[in-house]
Amino acid sequence: MDIFGAMDIGYSALRAQTLRLNVIGSNLANMETTRTPEGGAYRKKSVIFTSEQNSFARELENSSQQQARGVRVERIMTHQGEGKMVYEPSHPDANDEGYVEKPDISLVEQMTDMMKARGSYEANVTSIKAAQRMAMKALEIGR
Repeated sequence: MDIFGAMDIGYSALRAQTLRLNVIGSNLANMETTRTPEGGAYRKKSVIFTSEQNSFARELENSSQQQARGVRVERIMTHQGEGKMVYEPSHPDANDEGYVEKPDISLVEQMTDMMKARGSYEANVTSIKAAQRMAMKALEIGR
């Protein structure tokens, strides 16, 4: 793999982790949302990653060796299922029994996912910087 390929992989991971952080932020912002345009409580979302596909020409070029690939977001999954029912008879969205459906989003889980995404983001920044330093050293050899 060349240095630019390593940087491309790092950049693809940065884009994917940025989207993951945005989705986590949306989940945190909507932890108490009981009414959405689609109806019902907000549903937690998760990001599903997959490996990036190379172009056909690049696949032929790399067919003789194992080639690392970048990452991309395959889709953003909306979790189905019931939210948690909370007894709040004075809430405007309460049902006849006084229960309100709230999103089933765990603050601890979301904060843990955020810390993991941040760690992955920082690791990829470090790898890109290392590749840039290697490229600069390679240019200095030619002097």
